[in-house]
Amino acid sequence: MIARNLNEAAAFRPCALAIGNFDGVHLAHRRLLQTTVEAARGAGLRPAVLMFDPHPACVVAPERAPRLLTSPEQRCGLIRDEGIDHVLIQPFTTGLAQLTPEEFAARFLREGLGVRIVVVGENFRFGCKQAGDTGTLRELGSRLGFDVRLLPTVTWRGRRVSSGEVRKLVLAGDVSTAARLLQRPHAISGEIVKGHGIGSKQTVPTLNLQTDAQVIPARGVYITRTTDAGSGRGWNSITNIGYRPTFGNDDALSIETFLLDPLEGATPEKVRLEFLRRVRDERKFESPEALKAQILRDVGRAKAYFRRVRLR
Repeated sequence: MIARNLNEAAAFRPCALAIGNFDGVHLAHRRLLQTTVEAARGAGLRPAVLMFDPHPACVVAPERAPRLLTSPEQRCGLIRDEGIDHVLIQPFTTGLAQLTPEEFAARFLREGLGVRIVVVGENFRFGCKQAGDTGTLRELGSRLGFDVRLLPTVTWRGRRVSSGEVRKLVLAGDVSTAARLLQRPHAISGEIVKGHGIGSKQTVPTLNLQTDAQVIPARGVYITRTTDAGSGRGWNSITNIGYRPTFGNDDALSIETFLLDPLEGATPEKVRLEFLRRVRDERKFESPEALKAQILRDVGRAKAYFRRVRLR
């Protein structure tokens, strides 16, 4: 059940609750969610999640608001995969931002959600101007009747796992490391739109993606996996993100995908594009023929990659 206010979330009571933004639902988030499911099972409670929309920074510090890896709806799907069906997507307003830690705990945790166990990361902050920390939460828990479980910082090869770190990796084009932190490839979705027609005539035919995704990998060529959002058909692919410098820089960023497998059927209207590995930077070639030759070399590298993956 997805609730949009406390009244709708009354059905969650009594619950073990994880609190956070959960953007990306990465490795650390998954650990938090798994801890919540285990705590709920052990105490006979419903496992639930409280997250906010829009991101709190959009309200309290718009100039510092991050670009988001996932929409609230995408997060709910990923959270559900971890065994939690009850999610409150609480609208974040200036009024909510002004609540003291004590007011937040009383209104949301005790009265609204009937919380018995709260699970948060060790760097959790809450309340007006982030006045409350985990020590505050423990103190309030002892007063209001809920237990607090803290998840230590999660690292991967010495790198702290966080939404900000994943965002930084994707924007730099390091989609392989981002996938390690996410435990799945970073993906974007969008509609297939008509391109300039140059590829089909001078290089290789491609699918042109138009997306409203906020976090798109850096300009360059990537090994990808393309899935038709309608039928579920999937293709190994290679994707170029950039401004098509060989044909004169476009003003708009283009995302062009070449399928390594036959299309066999109607062109998909909407696709999901998973980024598996970066191949090279985007660069300008002296002619369309030179670009086509490079694309074919890129295709060869992509096919070799998928052969290796299949043999593992």
